[in-house]
Amino acid sequence: MASATVFIGFAGMASAQEAATVAFLMPDQASTRYEQHDFPGFKAEMEKLCPKCTVIYQNANADASLQQQQFNSVIAQGAKVVVLDPVDSAAAAGLVEIAQSQDVKVIAYDRPIPDKPADYYVSFDNEGIGYAIAKSLVEHLKASGVADGAGVLEINGSPTDAAAGLIRDGIHRGLKESTYKTLAEYDTPEWAPPKAQEWAAGQITRFGADIKGVVAANDGTAGGAIAAFKAAGVKPVPPVTGNDATIAALQLIISGDQYNTISKPSEIVAAAAANVA
Repeated sequence: MASATVFIGFAGMASAQEAATVAFLMPDQASTRYEQHDFPGFKAEMEKLCPKCTVIYQNANADASLQQQQFNSVIAQGAKVVVLDPVDSAAAAGLVEIAQSQDVKVIAYDRPIPDKPADYYVSFDNEGIGYAIAKSLVEHLKASGVADGAGVLEINGSPTDAAAGLIRDGIHRGLKESTYKTLAEYDTPEWAPPKAQEWAAGQITRFGADIKGVVAANDGTAGGAIAAFKAAGVKPVPPVTGNDATIAALQLIISGDQYNTISKPSEIVAAAAANVA
């Protein structure tokens, strides 16, 4: 089961920041979770903890340059804490350095910033999620009588997302422990479903019926893979995993087109980030 990792300090200083400005900067709109779950959860908890605080929300739409502009803007607006889910985990190191030079605290949210650690890091166990995704498919294939040595595709998240790398590590571990082989894998730029679909379409042409399942790192990439199978006329669609429990994914599961997803209520980490802030 996924769990949030939270480090909290300076609780006694809350009263000194009754009217502080806090920014909540999210990375993209490819996943619906940020607007539907993360920000509402953060805002609701902030309203409980600090009713007079100002909360600024921005989404960078997978554009690292835009996120830098948003970061600079919220600091100019007086933000004392920035909750940052980076588009590019490596590039975000420079943002942390800028903030810390101005005594602004940075909470790395969901995705770590390895090259310049933020003041705090709040996230689910991303490697554990990847491992659970892989294990779920492996167990399903075994239960379905799929022979040892059969092949699967692996669709990972964005190559600039350090959390996606952790999910990928977990998937690798889960598949390595199995008797199945990875036919091909792909790091999906920006987590974009159309790019996952385009890649999956190429693999369907390449491997055809040898594809017995797809380990997809989230529901968006899963949806892209499923669309590729449908466009190719593959019936039934082989089992495809997911992650985030989006409404679209739940509908695909009900219709029998997606095998599963992982429900990890983002409000949990959002509320934890609000408490840290």
